[in-house]
Amino acid sequence: VQLQASGGGLVQAGGSLRLSCAASGRTFGNYAVGWFRQAPGKEREFVAAISWSGHSTYYADSVKGRFTISRDNAENTVYLQMNSLKPEDTAVYYCAADRTILPGEVRSYDYWGQGTQVTVSS
Repeated sequence: VQLQASGGGLVQAGGSLRLSCAASGRTFGNYAVGWFRQAPGKEREFVAAISWSGHSTYYADSVKGRFTISRDNAENTVYLQMNSLKPEDTAVYYCAADRTILPGEVRSYDYWGQGTQVTVSS
């Protein structure tokens, strides 16, 4: 499966962005999807994940209550709605997928998109 992340940009603190992860190739509905982010000089960290059906979602503590992950399997797309953004949310955001995942584990995902930059100004 090929993944394309988009929707990043520059936003002021308190603002919102919606990231999209569009998939092509194999049957996307069979894959769980996660979002990760990586800030300069830091390791890639887990943000959110969603099961193949969309019935189960998982969030990092740092984004709970502010970010929402969802998916539209008919459109082969997973979304990350980010509200109440903070400067510490600034990073390159990546989407990743696999059939079976440990949601927060980078190594659990075999397929990765190219990343989209999110910058939150104070």
